Amino acid sequence: MAMDSSNFMKLLFSLLLLPFFFFSPCFSTNSDGNALHAFRSVLSDPTNVLQSWDPTLVNPCTWFHVTCNDHNRVIRLDLGNSNITGHLVPELGKLEHLQYLELYRNNIGGKIPKELGNLKNLISLDLYDNKLEGEIPKAFAKLKSLRFLRLNNNRIGGVIPRELTTLPNLKFFDVSNNDLWGTIPTEGPFANFPLSS
Repeated sequence: MAMDSSNFMKLLFSLLLLPFFFFSPCFSTNSDGNALHAFRSVLSDPTNVLQSWDPTLVNPCTWFHVTCNDHNRVIRLDLGNSNITGHLVPELGKLEHLQYLELYRNNIGGKIPKELGNLKNLISLDLYDNKLEGEIPKAFAKLKSLRFLRLNNNRIGGVIPRELTTLPNLKFFDVSNNDLWGTIPTEGPFANFPLSS
């Protein structure tokens, strides 16, 4: 069947656009890279610790402070004590292979996104010594692999969610020096945590 000139022009136009889609930065990065770039876009980085975070690369595994597994998926983000300022973004919850989120001793403010509860492989969450506000998300109860949760020395308010008592692997928990109130849970792993934490 012959192709009329208008259909031919549409096809030609589509073919001309293909290289743009394949080589455009927003299409060349993977989902982990997109999530980290969303985080980078809200950060102030006066000491240039994030200078290697190039969104045009195929994946973020060559970026400093990022560790990947053999399948080029991000498993560790180490930005502790990096003098960065900004806030956490919901996109961090898309790092589905992440095991370690180390953001301690910075100037990160705002609320903790509930989307961090989607990080089902997370082992350690270190957000201590920042300026975080709001409440501890109840969604953290979904972090069944979590062993270490350090939120101390922030401005977090509200109560300690009772849902956290269902975390089977939680070994270390510290929320000291915040604005928390209410009853301290004693069930599950909380039976072993000192009151000082």
